[in-house]
Amino acid sequence: MSKSLYETLEIAENASEAEIKKAYRKLARQYHPDINKEKGAEDKFKEINAAYEILSDKQKKAQYDAHGDSMFGGQNFHDFSRSHGGGGADLDEILRSMFSGGGFGGSSFGGGGFGGFSQQRQQPNLDIETSVTIPFSVAILGGSHSVAVNGERFDIKIPAGVNSGEKMRVKGKGHAQGGRAGDLFLKINVAFNPEYTRENDDLVKHFDVPLYAALFGDTVTIQTLEKEIKLKIPQNTKNGQRFRVKEMGAMNRKTKERGNLYLEANIVLPKVESLDEKLAQLMQEKLPKE
Repeated sequence: MSKSLYETLEIAENASEAEIKKAYRKLARQYHPDINKEKGAEDKFKEINAAYEILSDKQKKAQYDAHGDSMFGGQNFHDFSRSHGGGGADLDEILRSMFSGGGFGGSSFGGGGFGGFSQQRQQPNLDIETSVTIPFSVAILGGSHSVAVNGERFDIKIPAGVNSGEKMRVKGKGHAQGGRAGDLFLKINVAFNPEYTRENDDLVKHFDVPLYAALFGDTVTIQTLEKEIKLKIPQNTKNGQRFRVKEMGAMNRKTKERGNLYLEANIVLPKVESLDEKLAQLMQEKLPKE
C-alpha cells in the first residue's frame, strides 16, 4: 500500500511523533518562502505543512495508515496536491473535509464524543475534530485566522500565546442535523518561523552585527514581530551574546504575563578581499593570533 505522505516528510512509516516533528521543522526551514526563493518552493512548503497536519494528528494518521494513498484517488500526495491546489482550490479545505467527515472516512470519532457530551438516545455525534496550522506571529500576538470546514469559511479568534498541541472549541460549527449543530474542535499547529525560536514564554531571535559595531559599539535597527526597535550594541560584543528586551515574548495564558525577547548576536565578518589593502595588511600584522 502506497503511503506517500511519509515520502513528503522524508521519514519512515514507523516514525515516532518526535521524528515526524523533527523532519517537519527541517523541511519547513528548507522550503520556507522567506528563505527559499526557488520556483516551486512555496508549493513544496504547502505540501510539507499539509502532510504534517495529517501525520501529527493521531486520528487522521490512523485513517491514513489504514487506507494510504487510496484516499487521494490512488495518486501520490505530490500529484494530488498539484492537481487540487494548482487551480485555485483550497488544498487545506479539501484535506480537512476528507479527514473530518465531509468526505472519506466518516465523521464519528468514538462513542462518547470529544468533549464528553452525552450521546443519549443514540443521537449522532455532530462534532467535528480537525487541526489547523496558524502563522507563528498569530500564535504569539493573537488575532483572527481563516479556516474552512464543511464547505464554509469563517474567521476564528486566536488568543495570544497559544502553543502547538492546544485545542480550541468553536461552538455551532460542527455538522448540522435536525435543528441541532455540533461543535468544532480544533487542534492548533503553529507554523515554523525561521527567524524565531520559542523557549516556553520567551522568544529568541538571531540578528546580524557588523564587525565594526561588535568591536567599537553602535546602534542597530531590528524588526521584531511587533515593531522596529533600536538596540545599542556595546564595545567588545561577543558572538552569541544575548540582549534582553523585556515583555516582548509570548503571553502566558495562565498568568497573563509576557515573556521576554532575547536577541542573539551573530557577528558578520567582512571578506578580506573587500577590505582596504592597507587595512588588511595592518590587521594581518597586528591582530593577535590567539
